[in-house]
Amino acid sequence: MTRPRKVRIVGYPPAVWFFKPQGIPTRDLEGVELSMDECEAIRLVDLGGLTHEEAAKRMEVSRPTLTRLVESAHKKIAVALFEGKALMVTEPSGNIILRNDRFYCQDCWNSWIARNARGCPECGSSNIIGWRMRRRWRQRGFRKRR
Repeated sequence: MTRPRKVRIVGYPPAVWFFKPQGIPTRDLEGVELSMDECEAIRLVDLGGLTHEEAAKRMEVSRPTLTRLVESAHKKIAVALFEGKALMVTEPSGNIILRNDRFYCQDCWNSWIARNARGCPECGSSNIIGWRMRRRWRQRGFRKRR
């Protein structure tokens, strides 16, 4: 029996969850899934410029685990780019904790990141939803890369 996975901390959910090559219909594409923790590892190391040690501390995982996440994410991104596949960020599973949520205003379509939100900072509307409250993204016409 394997050891249960440690909880991973994700600071910010990505703004976009799906990328595809231009000019190819979605129904004709295969998809590559990038997990939320792989996406966070890439954000911290590549975008944030943190060392693997610093990024591992932020995600509350070991440095070797973070290195595996970064290597896996780099490989999946390369496959999507060079083989012309769609790249999909999956919804967080039970072992991921979001420190902040991305909120969306249903009136003006503004999006922002915060711990809690009471109203839209742009229009003041209280008609907002958090990322976790959004409908599940449906995988239509995609085949997972094995």
